[in-house]
Amino acid sequence: MLAYVIRRLALMVPTLLGIMALSFVIIQFAPGGPVEKIIAQLQGQDSSTSGRIGGGTGGDIGANAVASDAGSAYRGAQGLDPAFIKELEKQFGFDKPAHERFGKMIWDYARFDFGRSFFRDASVIDLIKEKLPVSISLGLWMTLIAYAISIPLGIRKALHDGSPFDVWTSGVIVVGYAIPSFLFAVLLVVLFAGGSFWQIFPLRGLTSSNFAELSTGGKILDYLWHIALPLSAMVISQFATLTLLTKNSFLDEIRKQYVLTARMKGLSENRVLYGHVFRNAMLIVIAGFPGAFVHAFFTGSLLIENIFSLDGLGLLAISATLDRDYPVVFATLYIFSLLGLVVTLVTDLTYTLIDPRIDFEARDV
Repeated sequence: MLAYVIRRLALMVPTLLGIMALSFVIIQFAPGGPVEKIIAQLQGQDSSTSGRIGGGTGGDIGANAVASDAGSAYRGAQGLDPAFIKELEKQFGFDKPAHERFGKMIWDYARFDFGRSFFRDASVIDLIKEKLPVSISLGLWMTLIAYAISIPLGIRKALHDGSPFDVWTSGVIVVGYAIPSFLFAVLLVVLFAGGSFWQIFPLRGLTSSNFAELSTGGKILDYLWHIALPLSAMVISQFATLTLLTKNSFLDEIRKQYVLTARMKGLSENRVLYGHVFRNAMLIVIAGFPGAFVHAFFTGSLLIENIFSLDGLGLLAISATLDRDYPVVFATLYIFSLLGLVVTLVTDLTYTLIDPRIDFEARDV
């Protein structure tokens, strides 16, 4: 097993490099960028932007930029001093060739040095730490609720396979899986968050403005009140796969020879199902918990945080992408990719802990 873990860890390096390299190349050909954003804002007389450039010198240059720049590579740069454009490129690091910028980024990221945001007065790691609790909270609750619903439902569907209960619950699951979570979130906002009908649930944040003044019980209720709609939108499409996986796992185990043997020995049905079948059927379900949590943590909250104005990593990633805040974009991509690879390895190791008969070392990586 140790050799398998070492091989998997070694493979993470080229995988991460490939992900970052591909993303870096795509960004180079994508229209727009931080320099173009600053130019557009300056041309729109956005004085707040120029005040953040170059520690004050950029504002002076922008205010006195009257010379034309017919040879500029940036659209909309006409009328700005070429020296000012060069100053912007230097500040954002675009005065160096692409391969040098990529090499420096990878070297810094290998030491977990993610630099500072282009447009926020904070380091990238501080921004991620600040937003992390919100996304973890949503991802953890979503995973726990999905498991709490899916495992009992999947077991019952397996025990009543082909019954009317199995048929109509399968229909509900398919419909729930087909509905995009962000579309369901919009529907919940329209119905219950003051969109067009009822104002029952809040639309912004995880807590109320007077949260600190509430009692312990009041804080718990206030928190649950705020996460009710986001969690409903996130869970709707997440429990379908897990429910069907649980059902199929139970059906496979129930049809095996050892179950028939246990029944012939006179064991009760509950003893057969929950003493033998459950342990084996739940192997793949329980071992997949780390991966399910990471999936919920990374992708489940991306649009939901934006719709409900929850200040987490999803909202940070969208804002950074729209603002062309490349340090934040690449840092979050790097961290998410690294955690995804690590959790995949943890999931494999969880299989071996639950069932020692599984030997990943005996097969190719």
